[in-house]
Amino acid sequence: MHRTDLKPAAAAATCAPTRARTRARSCARTRNHKRALSVLYAALALAALSILGGCGVGMLIGGVAENIRKSTPKTIEAEYEGLTDKSFVVLVTAPAVILAQYPELVQKITADVAIRVADNAGASGFVPPIKTLEYTFNRPSWPARPISAVASELGVQRVIRIEVIDYRLNDRGNSYIWDGTATASIAVVEADGSLPDDFAYQKTITVRFPDQPGFSQAEIPGPAVNSELTRRLVERASWLFYQHEEMPDIKY
Repeated sequence: MHRTDLKPAAAAATCAPTRARTRARSCARTRNHKRALSVLYAALALAALSILGGCGVGMLIGGVAENIRKSTPKTIEAEYEGLTDKSFVVLVTAPAVILAQYPELVQKITADVAIRVADNAGASGFVPPIKTLEYTFNRPSWPARPISAVASELGVQRVIRIEVIDYRLNDRGNSYIWDGTATASIAVVEADGSLPDDFAYQKTITVRFPDQPGFSQAEIPGPAVNSELTRRLVERASWLFYQHEEMPDIKY
């Protein structure tokens, strides 16, 4: 019954001595019941700890610590920090056999890496991906030219060159089970440095998807495998150039 259902006199009547004594006894029983439950729970907890013993308690605490570790991202520093206050361009190449099967790959990597790095690496400027793709399309022989000349034409101080070495969704000879692998060489040329045609930084990276073997085309659509593999390659390539966070149990 809500308080608004009672008139003042009726509300006062509920405080009569007899009802007050009844309520007091009821409250006392409730408090005693709660104390008994608290004692019981404490005894059960102590019994559990005694059963576990020292090793068991250590395992319990260790398990909690491990869960915390796995759920806490760790900060990773940039491997190459020379983009700060510098202008850059991202240039991507891939073998014709890869482009024949994945024609959008170069465009996707060019755009996504350039935007990620521009947003996070502290660069002074960058060539927009659409301009980069226009430049490489109109000059198909640009990879054979001195990179310093390319940098001069594009007006940048740093060239991030990404060469896709391998990109496939299946193991060769097994087109039914997904086994995505992507490998790329990432290099940086400092066009304003003393060696404008040499690599100031270089690293080869490899990513895979799915994380577990045995997934078939019936379980994961091909476009989903392709999209995630490209995303992982882009992320790993971009992370080389700025501080970022990674989960400790990351699979790629």
